[in-house]
Amino acid sequence: MQKFTTHKGLVAPMDRENVDTDAIIPKQFLKSIKKTGFGVNLFDEWRYLDHGEPGQDPAARRPNPDFVLNQPRYQGASILLARKNFGCGSSREHAPWALDQYGFRCVIAPSYADIFFNNCFKNGLLPIQLPEATVAQLFDEVLAFPGYQLTIDLERQVVVRPQGQEIPFEVQAFRKYCLLGGLDDIGLTLRQTDKIKAFEAERLATKPWLARSMAS
Repeated sequence: MQKFTTHKGLVAPMDRENVDTDAIIPKQFLKSIKKTGFGVNLFDEWRYLDHGEPGQDPAARRPNPDFVLNQPRYQGASILLARKNFGCGSSREHAPWALDQYGFRCVIAPSYADIFFNNCFKNGLLPIQLPEATVAQLFDEVLAFPGYQLTIDLERQVVVRPQGQEIPFEVQAFRKYCLLGGLDDIGLTLRQTDKIKAFEAERLATKPWLARSMAS
């Protein structure tokens, strides 16, 4: 998992409440569990005018010119600004995969669905929760100033506006530790490799029949 320490990026505004995971990555794209290739289908039904299916060439499709991510001023955005209850709906982990693979490193919103919120941390995507009034101010600034960028400093837990004003945010200490270290569940487990090997060796020494049982 990619580490998250400090990130500066262009902000794209998703001005909709209750954006569910089927909108983030529609159900027809859930057949793969490879954790790759989902970025081209992020917000597929809003992003394109034609119906999408797995394996299509994005260059051959008809983009929706009115959709925010298709607008030239938001090309290359890596911070998504959203409204309340972002990520509601089904529990599909493909939603943070798609956001990450599109290029987003952070989402800022007033509130999130719990499972989506947890899945973001497990996949290196930082979901920041700020008061609704603060998010509304950020929407106004993004729309007023093309090229609007924010800096996210996870170590200090602040969002830094272009003029230097800082907005503090909360993040649970263990989740922060994992993001700063780039540690997902597998990475955390592998940090205990020596202890795991020692336990397995001791178990087989005291219960040698387990080796025969496992080999049969």
